[in-house]
Amino acid sequence: MPVKCKHRSLGGLALGGVVAAAALLAGPALAQAPATTPSGLPVPRYVVLKYGEVNARQGPDEQHRLLWIYKAKGLPVQVVAETREWRRICDPEGGLAWVHKRTTDGRRTAMRVQDSPLPLRASPKAESRVSAYLAGRAIANLDKCEKGWCRLKADGASGWAPEGEVWGTKEALQCPEGR
Repeated sequence: MPVKCKHRSLGGLALGGVVAAAALLAGPALAQAPATTPSGLPVPRYVVLKYGEVNARQGPDEQHRLLWIYKAKGLPVQVVAETREWRRICDPEGGLAWVHKRTTDGRRTAMRVQDSPLPLRASPKAESRVSAYLAGRAIANLDKCEKGWCRLKADGASGWAPEGEVWGTKEALQCPEGR
């Protein structure tokens, strides 16, 4: 089935247009991470997209078909496999694609995947006062996570949110196997 659209849409986030292409990705189903990786870093792990436009390909080479173009600098993605030059990533909507390693950065961000705003608390407790709100579909810098809460920073505001309310925090594999 050919893919007509070449931009990836992540809801209200300004990214472009196709979601269904993830099912067309080539390669084996995701398996246990190898003991050593070409980068020497663990898989899975989180990184961010470094540029405002990042090509997502079907396989780990410029010759592989372009599936879509991510248009979201700072988007958190999870590296689920890698070669020396390429990273197979999973995005917040479960899309899998290969991107060149130069298009990623080791910084950490998190994304509110839901459309509704997320209250950020002054301290990591549900009863703590609300210090700010993270808009729905927004990306924030991830400061740290502890005991099920993550400290987020965006637009000069910061606060704590439950770890399960944002994508890009859990170290376990976040993508459905074989998608």
